[in-house]
Amino acid sequence: MDLSLHAPNGGEGVNDSDRPLLEMRGIVKLFPGVRALDGVDLEVRAGEVHCLLGQNGAGKSTLIKTLSGAHQPDAGDIIWRGEPVSLSSPVAALKRGIATMYQELDLIPTLSVTENVFLGHERSRFGFVRPAAAAAETSRLLARLGHAEIPPGAEVGKLPAAAQQLVSMARALAHDARLMVMDEPTAALAGDEVDNLFRIVGELTEAGVAVVYISHRMDEIRRIGHRVTVIKDGRTVAANLDARTTPSSELVDRMAGRKVESAFRAAADARTVFGDEVLHVSGLGREGEFSDITFSARAGEIIGIAGLVGAGRSEILETIFGARRADAGTVSVDGKQLRPGSVAAAVNAGVGLAPEERKAQALLLDMSVTHNVTLASLGDYSTLGFTQGGREKLDARSTLERLDLRPADPTRLSRTLSGGNQQKVVVARWLVHGCKVLLLDEPTRGVDVGARAELYRLIHELAADGVAIVLVSSEIPEVLGLADRVLVLRDGQVVADRASDDITEAAVLDLVMEGSAA
Repeated sequence: MDLSLHAPNGGEGVNDSDRPLLEMRGIVKLFPGVRALDGVDLEVRAGEVHCLLGQNGAGKSTLIKTLSGAHQPDAGDIIWRGEPVSLSSPVAALKRGIATMYQELDLIPTLSVTENVFLGHERSRFGFVRPAAAAAETSRLLARLGHAEIPPGAEVGKLPAAAQQLVSMARALAHDARLMVMDEPTAALAGDEVDNLFRIVGELTEAGVAVVYISHRMDEIRRIGHRVTVIKDGRTVAANLDARTTPSSELVDRMAGRKVESAFRAAADARTVFGDEVLHVSGLGREGEFSDITFSARAGEIIGIAGLVGAGRSEILETIFGARRADAGTVSVDGKQLRPGSVAAAVNAGVGLAPEERKAQALLLDMSVTHNVTLASLGDYSTLGFTQGGREKLDARSTLERLDLRPADPTRLSRTLSGGNQQKVVVARWLVHGCKVLLLDEPTRGVDVGARAELYRLIHELAADGVAIVLVSSEIPEVLGLADRVLVLRDGQVVADRASDDITEAAVLDLVMEGSAA
């Protein structure tokens, strides 16, 4: 099949009909105390990739949940194929041909691929389910997506992230989707998997399917987008901009509502003389994951770890934190060796971790922001078994104000926050605890440009206060821009340890791809 990457940008797949496939006019959505959407407009045409941009908390998630039928608008109109419609539920949206792929895929991990693809509209005859027919149709859909090798009977939870995403897309195709909403679809994908996704998007738009594409990566928008709509604070601030020719600086300015200079400008201002060694890692190893990892970090120093997905980056941070037990080597803080495999020992020594999967690994989503912030410091807020709730709330609020949490309400459930603001809650936990070593795993994953700049400034402020920071990022420019020293990881081993000023992005790429750059 022809899945040309260049088809979308060339415009061949765009339907030139005067009538948009979808119009959302003046959409308003209210929650208690919050006006999440305040008159959003969105127009999407058949066969186009329409990119939706906005800071975390701008209203993107609420808008797509309204489009998917998960939320009902309090005002405004949804026009589908020229007619006003009421999308009373996700099932109603699917029946209209509107399918949504959320960043956190809504698949049932214990069911098979086929069962997920046809969940809610099982193939049946005379009231009896026809599993063979469903499996055959699933195979056909996966083949259309270029991945016939995925077994229809495989348990979805045991598939890699890229395969799970394809299952979600197959489900959309099974409903004969005319419009697909993709929320940060490349967040968990490697380079070749991203290429395959873009080939699929190209094929879909050539067939007349419209795609609403949400991403914080400007290169992706340039690569596959046709038009861009920007929302801020629940309002449309720019509509139908050309994705190929609109300068990135203009898009960022529209998203932020202010001029955002170089994302790493804080680097030059916040450099400081480093203090004594705080963290020392010696010969650390786990069989099948990484080996002989040795490095140290001084107070105020930022160590960046660069490498491909699967090289062992996250596993190293989790082992330092005690969430995994090392098979070899030691971790010491302030000269004192930590007990292997003990999170409590690491936390008591002043080590904090903001993991890559913040929802699954860091946050109690159905608890308040305050309780999540003070989770690592509960002993500091209790006397004789009684919690000092007032002081707990005060400390949480002051820390969150420093991080500019939006909305600034510590009583909100953590589940209701955008991804970037959830990341701020995790970082706030360790600020309240007072950590000496902060481990950051993909700190800006799923975070918009404006919020990234805030996180970058925060990271440098922490370093200036004497915190030793070790960060992992899949974005090499981010590692080079933030870190004082860079460890390049390949196949679980450090292949280079350099000052960030002494290594280029091209050299890092060459090293992680088994090159010989020095």
